[in-house]
Order: sequence, then structure tokens, then C-alpha cells
Amino acid sequence: MSTDHEGADRAGLAAITGTDTDALPGHLRRLDEAALLAMARALGREGLFRPGVAHRWDQIADRLGVAPRHRWIPRRWLAVLAEEGLLRRDAATGNVRDLRAVRRAEVAATAPAVHAACRGLGYPEAIADFFLTAADQLPGLLRDEVTAQSLLFRDDDPSAAEGAYRDNTINRYLNAAAGELLRRTPAPAARPARVLELGAGIGGTTTALLAALADRPVEYLFTDVSPYFLDAARRRFGDRLRYGHLDINAELAEPRIPPGAADVVVAANVLHNALHIGATLTRVRRLLAPGGLLLVIESCREHYQAMTSMQFLMSPPDGAPRPGTGDIRAGTDRIFLTAAEWRAVLAEAGYRPLFDLPDPDHPLTALGQRLLVARAPGARPQSRTFAQTQE
Repeated sequence: MSTDHEGADRAGLAAITGTDTDALPGHLRRLDEAALLAMARALGREGLFRPGVAHRWDQIADRLGVAPRHRWIPRRWLAVLAEEGLLRRDAATGNVRDLRAVRRAEVAATAPAVHAACRGLGYPEAIADFFLTAADQLPGLLRDEVTAQSLLFRDDDPSAAEGAYRDNTINRYLNAAAGELLRRTPAPAARPARVLELGAGIGGTTTALLAALADRPVEYLFTDVSPYFLDAARRRFGDRLRYGHLDINAELAEPRIPPGAADVVVAANVLHNALHIGATLTRVRRLLAPGGLLLVIESCREHYQAMTSMQFLMSPPDGAPRPGTGDIRAGTDRIFLTAAEWRAVLAEAGYRPLFDLPDPDHPLTALGQRLLVARAPGARPQSRTFAQTQE
């Protein structure tokens, strides 16, 4: 085990001191169970699933009026409910039947368990309220009459989003570990370290990384595809950062980010949005200086609670492509890769995977989110810089 591995793990664990980590898997399972009931309740409406009647998934989606861009979501629900024993699925035809009947009162009765589980996982009350509201609004979410954004940023309050990406046990661990790795990265000679963050969003990881770099000169480029997040970041971080619009699914070799300009690239909870993860990783590698560091934070398992809430944010606009030919998820409704798949795609894209955290035998691993650390090939030069940008 490397000293960087040990140091990052220690820093992550120090950030969650006092947490009963042994209880974390149980809290997560209670959220899963509540979400399964919400899925079954939403799918069992409109007189579907009478005894002995089988349905194709598209018939169910048609009956429920599911918006075209969201149709992959109930299709994934059906697979999960079959795996969990809440309905039967014919292996030959894929048709489903005998969905467990769930009344609205049964879903509502999960509220105390959801609040307790969120507290145990370190989430603020706002995220529990978001989960429960999303579960109650599933018919409207499926029909695209209600958006997940409107529920997550209710009254323009970012508390729920911050709870999802920063203010919880696993993200405190991962962000602190990433910050420690950045602190340990050797400073380039005679210039500031150059850090590029992709899809920085609400800036949850940014905050931890800036704290780790407080005593070092740094040239930090905060990028996102959303003007909303860029404007919010300018208000929050001011002139300490540079800002730029960047779409990970577009060509990344822009004038402000010359090839080899970044010493470190950070991608926290964004690369799963890539239409082709391997191609995106290859483009990102070209932005890294030889020997540069890539820090990836990603979910490496499906969370049922997210499948009834956050995953509505991941549906593409009408007509936009899903991951296609050549992507590891092609032909499936999967969003997330396993840790082993991440290591494989990183290696295929020309990186040297170093390690990932938390360690496999730690209870934090059950939560599914991981920090994956990889290095670009070659020796580190001392040359290019980010172009000035302020969009």
C-alpha cells in the first residue's frame, strides 16, 4: 500500500470521526427498501398487474404516460423489482406479472425510516425531504410534468443538492481523501499547480480541494456545462478561481485548455454522464501534463433511492443519444460502472490506475461511491498554462 493511499484514507476517515460506520450498510438498505415500495406503487397504478396478466415493459410505460426521455427509468425499475422478488419476470420474453401490490399509505409510512436512515448516513433533513417528495411525485416525474430539478432546488435552495454531493458521510470521506492527495502532489517548479475540475456543479468537491491547497499557489479552472452552476460558483468562490463552460461530451481541446496544461484533473460525479466513457477519458488525458494526476469520484453501484429521484436528472433531452456503440454500457440501461470496470476503462484510455478508496473491507464500501486515482503516462514537463478565461 502506497503512502499516498494510506494518507488519503487517513484524511478521509478523520473527516468522518464519530460516525458509526458499521451501521452505514443498514441505513442504505432501509433507503433501498423505501424506494422499492415507491417504484412498485408507481408502476401498479392505472389498473395494471391484475392477477395472471403479463405485460411488456413498453405497454406499462404507455399506460403510465411515461415521457420518451424517461422510459429507460421504469424499464430499469422492472428489472430491479424482479431481482428483489417484488414481481415475476419471464426469462424468455421479458414480460412481467404479479407485481406486489403497494398502497399509498405503505409508501407514506416509510417516511420515519427514510429520515432516520438519512441522518445515519450524514445527510441533512433537506435530502430526506427531497427523497420523500420525489417518491410522492413519481407519476408526474415519469410524465415530465414535474422536474427533478424543481424538487432538488426548491425555492432556489441548494440544501438538498449540497446534501447529495457534499454534506454526507461518504462525500466528506471522499472529498477529504481527494484533498489530501492534491496536497501531496509535488508543486511544479517556479509556477502554480494547475488544477482543472470537470463538471464541478455546486462546488462540493471544490471546497474541500481549495481548503487542502490553502497554503499553495494554484491556478484552478472550475468548469461546468451549466451557466447556473458557473454563476453560483463565481458568487461563492470569487476571483480565487477561473471559470469556463465545458461539456464533457464535446471536444475538450479548446484554446483556454491547451494539451498538457493540467497537472491534475478532477472529475467528481460527472463522468457517468459521458456518452462514451472511454472516448471522454482519452480526451481528458490529452489535457493532462505527462505524469499528471486524474482524480475520479463516482458511484460504482445503483442506489434504488437515486433511481426514484436523482436519476431523473440523468435522462437526456428528447432525441439525444444514450451511450452508444463502443461504450461499456451500450445496449443496457446502466448509468454507473463498477470499480473494476473503471479500472479497466482507465487502463484502456492510457492511464495507469494507482488505487481506489475506500478500502474493500471497510463498511463505507457498501455505500458504493469511490475515489479512483490514476496517472497519465510520461514524465512531468514544466510548460503550458491555462489561457485566461472568465465566461
